[in-house]
Amino acid sequence: MPLESYLAQHRQRHLDELLDLLRIPSVSADPQHKADMRRAAEYLEGRFRELGFTSEIHDTPGHPLVLAERRVAGDAPTVLIYGHYDVQPADPLELWDRPPFEPRVEDGQIVARGASDDKGQVYAHIKGAEALLDQYPDAPLNLIFLVEGEEEVSSTNLAPFVTANKERLAADVVLISDGAMLGPDKPSLTYGLRGITYTEVQVRVADRDLHSGAYGGAVPNAINVLARMIAALHDDQGRVTVPGFYDKVQAISEQERAALAELPFDDEQFLGNVGVTASPGEEGYSLIERIWTRPTLDVNGIGGGFQGEGSKTVIAAKAMAKISCRLVSDQEPVEIFGLLRDHLLALAPEGVEVEVIHLNDGRPCVVSLDAPALVTAGDAVEAVWGKRPAFVRTGGSIPVVSTFQEVLNADVVMLDMGLETDRVHAPNEHFALDNYYRGIHTSAELLRRLASR
Repeated sequence: MPLESYLAQHRQRHLDELLDLLRIPSVSADPQHKADMRRAAEYLEGRFRELGFTSEIHDTPGHPLVLAERRVAGDAPTVLIYGHYDVQPADPLELWDRPPFEPRVEDGQIVARGASDDKGQVYAHIKGAEALLDQYPDAPLNLIFLVEGEEEVSSTNLAPFVTANKERLAADVVLISDGAMLGPDKPSLTYGLRGITYTEVQVRVADRDLHSGAYGGAVPNAINVLARMIAALHDDQGRVTVPGFYDKVQAISEQERAALAELPFDDEQFLGNVGVTASPGEEGYSLIERIWTRPTLDVNGIGGGFQGEGSKTVIAAKAMAKISCRLVSDQEPVEIFGLLRDHLLALAPEGVEVEVIHLNDGRPCVVSLDAPALVTAGDAVEAVWGKRPAFVRTGGSIPVVSTFQEVLNADVVMLDMGLETDRVHAPNEHFALDNYYRGIHTSAELLRRLASR
């Protein structure tokens, strides 16, 4: 049991190092934290050098990324481990029990911004690699770590870097941990991600807000117009009304549908965790099918007119909404944006100006359940957890996964370590201490098995 002994001996140090990383407020969306972003990259680069990796910080037009390599032989298996060190803004600060960048361990949880998303999960892989190389220094495995600083701001510079360095980054397996397990003590491996296209629609009806007494009933109201347009994007059965939206949707097989139905997924608990009592959506599909295997369209934000304290009787001249579509195979994000844009323009009444802006996107992806690396990952999880993992999809998007598939032609393994209840992107984000330690152990065991394979 060499790995278990090593991990038990270094348990406290592995925690202390993560807490040091969590103290760095690496908020990629805030220019005031630019120096902190560099500091986080330097911290990771230093840890890789301590492990004997060749490690470099690569500047991009945005925030730097860290590339670390351990090469042993050209014919040895190569594993690329991806993660990100940037975190979401901590606002609203008043809802945190303690300052978000003063990490603490409380009731078995590591509490801090970035604890689960993604510093804790990527650092578990760094410590997993450390354990492997300490106990098996001659392991025939080439290891590459690629840790970016822009995942929370759409990874603008990552795909160009991967494409420009595809020979250097060539790998047999890409290993990613940036997601949630099926539930507490329910380990899982993700084999499917939805894609996304993100859009802003702007409606303009006049050159300024107008007095509702003088102009009410005589001119269009931008908010009313936008509200009617948004309402027309779904029918009474919960289906998206954009023409052509479902044309290329790849339906899952009856076999997979049956497998999803057998998963220990509790609809009421899933909804209750966020205080929701109803589950509207596309008719004919279970809740788990709707969030994992069906495309959606949602308004993420809306604004216009007067929104201050008190009253101000105006007819809004302008209104806007942010709209995201989660996509499934074989929907193409750019094509879906075009369909949505055309439909919104068609819904606009006479005398109204509408502009639809493409903000960002990412392609959906699915990994074959028969992929050798995924099978090996299942065996590694079972060895550590003592139970077979569930193989799941997720409703979220990690756009770089499809980039790794297309550019590197590699098997992708998504090893989930967090939980949906980790309050990712919210105040009091946390990561279970047991899941961190099991994550380190699972990473080391998986790398050991990939080396022997």
